[in-house]
Amino acid sequence: MKLTTKELMEIIPHRQPFLLVDTIEELEPGVRAVGHKCVTYNEPFFAGHFPGEPVMPGVLQIEALAQTGAAAILSLPENKGKTAYFGGIRQAKFRQKVVPGDVLTLEVELIKVKGPVGIGRAVAKNQKQQVTAAAELTFMIG
Repeated sequence: MKLTTKELMEIIPHRQPFLLVDTIEELEPGVRAVGHKCVTYNEPFFAGHFPGEPVMPGVLQIEALAQTGAAAILSLPENKGKTAYFGGIRQAKFRQKVVPGDVLTLEVELIKVKGPVGIGRAVAKNQKQQVTAAAELTFMIG
């Protein structure tokens, strides 16, 4: 299943300027999601990170992954209209800089879900298939 930006916003509560996923290319509700983020020079965070050398902050890559994972868990009928909150971030690693012009592929696989709490394995890659960020994300449905 694929989702446009508009369809994604029907599932997750994030909006501009904090919606960090453009589309969902693959979706298996409650299992996994693969999204894309086209990083442009017009991103608001580039104004200060860093002037003259724009780099997407690693924490925003993690947030983009979390939003992708939220699409997977919140697309289940029993979670409709709910919000997925961060419960934890483990083993976060940042491998490559993300700069204007990069297209991130955001992959999240839900590896454990018990009640309103779950864990997702998350990896972001650039268009060269280089890992830019990876982490284990814990979420809580509220």
